[in-house]
Amino acid sequence: MKNRLRNASFILVVCLLVGCSAKPVLVEGTAMKPSFNNGDKILVDKNLNDLKRGDVITFLYPKDRSKWYFKRIVGLPGETIEIREGKVYIDGQLLQEPYVEEEYNQANANFPPRRVPEYQYFVMGDNRDNSSDSRYWGMVDKELITGRYYMTYSRAEK
Repeated sequence: MKNRLRNASFILVVCLLVGCSAKPVLVEGTAMKPSFNNGDKILVDKNLNDLKRGDVITFLYPKDRSKWYFKRIVGLPGETIEIREGKVYIDGQLLQEPYVEEEYNQANANFPPRRVPEYQYFVMGDNRDNSSDSRYWGMVDKELITGRYYMTYSRAEK
């Protein structure tokens, strides 16, 4: 009970500081390892102005809007994205991704070039070998995005 009260107080303080646009979220699954673990508790900011590559976002899953996902923005509107041997290329240039560890990107998959439509984003999990993402079900419309990662307030046991 003491932990719940402490967490609630912490969230309230952060909400006041961020302008009440913060929302607590529980990370479920391993698609964002090693950056985030199953059971991590995070805050997301509902202010979605100026989304950029590398932002970690929450969004309604395009194939079933009763579910939400948590992924990293890799491709922006108007860009062409291609994946060769597990490496991401944006408009023909290799994307540097320090958040992706080789341990979680063993498959070295290939995906043909795709242009990201206006008002949409190409998202991927950091655990490329265990992530359902834009490679398989397509882009995410901006209107489906519900938040952007702000901070982790409680780490799950590994």
